[in-house]
Amino acid sequence: MRTDFDFCPGCGAKVIRNRLTFKNLWYDISERYFDLDNTFFRTFIHLFTKPEQVVDGYVSGIRRRYLNPVSYLGIALTLSGLTIFLMQKFFDVKMDLDVFNQGVNPEFYQKIMPIAMDFSSLVFVLLIPIFGLSGWLTFNKQGYLFSEYLVIFLYALAQWSIVSFPISLLILFISPQDYLMLSTIMLPLMIIYSIYVMQSINKFSKTQFILRMILFLILAVIGYFGLIIAFYILLFALGTITIEDFRPVKN
Repeated sequence: MRTDFDFCPGCGAKVIRNRLTFKNLWYDISERYFDLDNTFFRTFIHLFTKPEQVVDGYVSGIRRRYLNPVSYLGIALTLSGLTIFLMQKFFDVKMDLDVFNQGVNPEFYQKIMPIAMDFSSLVFVLLIPIFGLSGWLTFNKQGYLFSEYLVIFLYALAQWSIVSFPISLLILFISPQDYLMLSTIMLPLMIIYSIYVMQSINKFSKTQFILRMILFLILAVIGYFGLIIAFYILLFALGTITIEDFRPVKN
């Protein structure tokens, strides 16, 4: 039986005869799952400089030049998970969420913060269809399908997460107590970047852009708070929190 084929006669795959060293293993993983050597940095840079080319290229079927959005999101979620792991295991991050000084019971946040961190990746993923639907209804001059419009936010939210990773690490090392402030700042920046990507693709006039941006923000905020409310309803249903937790602490 022949074994000197360069390509498998059954499936057509290229036969690799290199020994599985660490170098070859890393190359195989990066090439198979991320294609980092060829496309990651190009995708990262062009999502800032010409996002319309990245997104429209993928939607139009040109999918070899840039990293596909699912793999790009996978990298972002991995980095986000690493940040959460470091926060929980190595850094003393104390988040005071009583930003308006309303005297909220601190035990309430002690209950929900571990859960919020554990499910942060899920919440992040759920933002994609929420923002995607908001953008599809307001910024869709190109006539994208909803499923195609999700590609925009797969790329946009992944880009935001990847950019925020080194910044988050720096804050955790220098001033962990300011991490919540960083998160508060990064959220509107993420939305601004998403609007920039949508406008780059659709190129509305100034008047139309302002109107559609306002409509997008309204729908996105409604969807975001709807997600938060659903999160609290789930915690109520599971018995994790009760009405008593919402009573202000008396000074």
